[in-house]
Amino acid sequence: MTVLSGASQEAIAFHYDVGNDFYQLWLDPTLTYTAALWAPEAPGLTLAEAQAQKIDFHIRQAQAQGGQRVLDIGCGWGSALLRLVKEHAVEHAVGLTLSPNQATWVQALGNPRIEVRLEPWEAHAPSEPYDAILSIEAFEAFARPGLSSREKIHLYRTFFEHCHRWLRPGGWLSLQTIAYGNSTPEDLDAFISQDIFPESDFPRLAEVVEATERLFEVVRLQNDREDYGRTLRAWLDNLKANRQEAVRLAGEETVVRYERFLRLSIYTFTIGACDLHRIALRRIDQPRCGSGE
Repeated sequence: MTVLSGASQEAIAFHYDVGNDFYQLWLDPTLTYTAALWAPEAPGLTLAEAQAQKIDFHIRQAQAQGGQRVLDIGCGWGSALLRLVKEHAVEHAVGLTLSPNQATWVQALGNPRIEVRLEPWEAHAPSEPYDAILSIEAFEAFARPGLSSREKIHLYRTFFEHCHRWLRPGGWLSLQTIAYGNSTPEDLDAFISQDIFPESDFPRLAEVVEATERLFEVVRLQNDREDYGRTLRAWLDNLKANRQEAVRLAGEETVVRYERFLRLSIYTFTIGACDLHRIALRRIDQPRCGSGE
């Protein structure tokens, strides 16, 4: 089977390179653009605190604390990279992104223990293995709309094969991804796939799990879709509060497009059409061969 590609660099830039100043208006100060982790026992958390809690959760889940080398696939504006080296004693953190704006932002942080690479995961060729890997909501861009389930599983398995090769024996991968829940691709509004995240498609949980077989052991799995609803509402509130400046920076059409995207996404997670999976995966150091591999 031919390896099919996910979202192109142009498709990623269409969304993420709208402008750093625009995103700063409605994300938290670290520019973390993924679902936060809200603790029920701490209802007063700010968005920034919930985002830091989410990053710490993934770092602990990947057992990355104190590691020599840790990889963040889909590093965004570098919030996890910074937290790895500043709060969790990681010696060298490497981030992959397809967004030139994000890569420039991370480079401007000027931290010698952080390395950002503008390249797809398929092209990554590390000179040394990693102690741990994080991937927080990059997985959705690994397969394009219209692929069959078998084609998507093949793509996902190729990703997990790469991660398996990159990790030291006994290493962990912490994954966060949106997935189809009580829905099919046809149920979701085409606006998001066409006008917000072109060339990207969500997986089904079963496809993710099947793609890991004999490569990674699924140790923990949780569905935190309510956390995404709350995060999206915080983003929408921030955008509304700064709407005039957002229009000045990005234009009325772009702001209307993002407002619609956030409202639709809140509804999608609220009704369970989409789920948010946080998965702890432990490397299987001696994968058994199977027929058809």
